[in-house]
Amino acid sequence: MRILVTNDDGIHAPGLDACARIARALSDDVWVVAPEFDQSGVSHSLSLSDPLRLRQVEERRFAVKGTPTDCVIMAVRHILKDGKPDLVLSGVNRGQNVAEDVGYSGTVAGAMEGTVLGIPSIALSQAYGFETKQAPPYDAAEHWGPKVIRTLLEEGIPDGILVNVNFPNRPPEEVSGIAVTAQGRRNQDLLRIDQRADGRGNPYYWIAFEKRIFETVNGSDLHALDQGCISVTPLRLDMTDEPMMTKLAQVFRR
Repeated sequence: MRILVTNDDGIHAPGLDACARIARALSDDVWVVAPEFDQSGVSHSLSLSDPLRLRQVEERRFAVKGTPTDCVIMAVRHILKDGKPDLVLSGVNRGQNVAEDVGYSGTVAGAMEGTVLGIPSIALSQAYGFETKQAPPYDAAEHWGPKVIRTLLEEGIPDGILVNVNFPNRPPEEVSGIAVTAQGRRNQDLLRIDQRADGRGNPYYWIAFEKRIFETVNGSDLHALDQGCISVTPLRLDMTDEPMMTKLAQVFRR
């Protein structure tokens, strides 16, 4: 089995090395193609107005000056054009990718692009807490990742579906279990703009989130992590809302 590993935190991210180790627990044929620089939050963007620069770091390890989507396309259509991957693993992201994160995440987008190209794809993310923010441990992801991935591959990932896996901020032995979840939703009142001033008194702004506890919905990815569980969420490429489509079809027939 040929595995492509990518991420959005960049070629030097510790989580990328953790993901490569997870991949090597499954196969000896592992290739790493990741962004040259941190691409967190770029979502499913493509570089259309700038050229892509490709740098070989070492054997089977490449850096691309571009987005995670660029990396997957570069790997499948150029680096591995004579034998495309059987699996794409994107991560292990530094921090969880749940709820609205899914729409912003370059990690999820890497798996999304693999799915677009017809390859079974899984996004992997490691949650952290205040005390582990600067150097998140990837022990839970590395311990549980191979088991979760093997189970998903044995069951089979249908065309047009990617799987978003999040590991809780716990040591491996304290993980409560594996929960199959729906994409959650945060309280958007936590989102705010943090205004500051530079040395010349000119204003600048950060998008920020308030640090306070809010109730999560049972069955969601947010709730699973709160309970110390690994969250496994299947996501569809097709974002069509069929009930609304049916309703609108009736409306526009009038």
